Amino acid sequence: MPSPVRALIIALAIAAAFFAGAWFFASRATSGPGAARAPLADQLASLNLNLGSGNDSDNELLRVAFDQVEQSYYKGVNPQTLINGERAGMLSYLKDKLKKKHVQPQIAAVPAGNDETQALSALDSQLAFARNRYAPLGVAPADLTEAALTGMLKSVGDTYTVYLPPAQIRALNEQLNGGDFGGIGVFIYQLKNGVLLQPIPGLPAARAGMQAGELVDTINGNSIKGFPLDRVERMIRGPEGTRVTLKTHPYKGTVTHNFRITREIIHVPTVNAKMENGFDYIRLSDFGQTSAAEIRKALLDGKAKHAKGYILDLRFNGGGLLDAAVNISSYFVPHGTIVTEIDRAGDKDAKEATGEYIPGLRPLVVLVNAYTASSSEITAGALQDYKMATLIGTQTYGKGVVQGIYTMPNGGALKITTERYLTPAGRDIQHKGIAPDQHVAQTLDFRLIDTPKDKQLQAAKAYLDRFTR
Repeated sequence: MPSPVRALIIALAIAAAFFAGAWFFASRATSGPGAARAPLADQLASLNLNLGSGNDSDNELLRVAFDQVEQSYYKGVNPQTLINGERAGMLSYLKDKLKKKHVQPQIAAVPAGNDETQALSALDSQLAFARNRYAPLGVAPADLTEAALTGMLKSVGDTYTVYLPPAQIRALNEQLNGGDFGGIGVFIYQLKNGVLLQPIPGLPAARAGMQAGELVDTINGNSIKGFPLDRVERMIRGPEGTRVTLKTHPYKGTVTHNFRITREIIHVPTVNAKMENGFDYIRLSDFGQTSAAEIRKALLDGKAKHAKGYILDLRFNGGGLLDAAVNISSYFVPHGTIVTEIDRAGDKDAKEATGEYIPGLRPLVVLVNAYTASSSEITAGALQDYKMATLIGTQTYGKGVVQGIYTMPNGGALKITTERYLTPAGRDIQHKGIAPDQHVAQTLDFRLIDTPKDKQLQAAKAYLDRFTR
């Protein structure tokens, strides 16, 4: 079985699904060269996984996944669904892998039978058939197993229930741990027409003179045209003290710029805070391991400077750790339930305020938009239900389910939806989202955030101005 049975509870969305259809964010955004960061969603917790040796059999991996989904998924799952999913995943992979050889792969469907032993035998049978038939054509058994696992998890029809390969787990583990990697200090975004860099003030790229909104042309002299985001991240990252050469051009321009930047160890905070017009403005990019401490510091700094109001910006925040959402909400809510989880048996687990309440944090505005999801919605929902804040912006994303992470013997992991959740007032926001108290429409463009064109932020300031006169 996976170890631990339930490593951590997280509330988050998979980026590829979360931003599906968005014109600006195609897959995920990353802070620094390689660590996923806002405005994303598919971010995992700092799992401290016990990575396996990778020597376990392919059959064992499938059996582990089968058992875990059956035991943990928040709805009942028909075994035949998982078996069909395994087959569909392998066929999809084989069609792509073998298309240049003009091979039309076929795998006979195997019935699940009447008990678990027969179901597991069906899984083994389908994998063995595919492996024996297509390995001679250059299909790696490990890749076929990953395709089978991907298909199994996809078959339940839940965007957030997925198989995560070992490399993805390591990268996402690093992300919510706050970074600490060799890089140049940039946010990286996947656009339809390329990869865009946003330098972080004070870090190597910014010190080298890079301006916001640069599209990457080449890295170390190699064109990145058509490269996926994760490959670009790997090319930009590297050991501390080494150099990377970038050729870029502005998002709305053609003049090229060349940068030769020495990599440093990068730690990317999740909070950006400042005092403006007497208000404590705090933008939170995701709910990571360090986020609660960073938010607490920002709030206390605002109090020390006699802030006359507070703005918590959760726009483009796709979530993260559930515990971080509870801890941050507890700074504003003195007591009571922050969120209630409900498993498939109907059992409820209420997460209560931690007692870390900070008095005097009002008036408070929380900024939200369509990319405010998961843990962000837990916090926004709690503050709205307790009337501790006024929400300004647009309807939130609507992710009202919680995932658990289960480590696999090969060092990968299963992310499985284990519960749905309710806000303190009993609201189920799944596929519904949270309506703001004051609707202010704005283009879903991350580059507008905290600029003179940011209508939602201006509305928040105007509200606080009226409130504090």
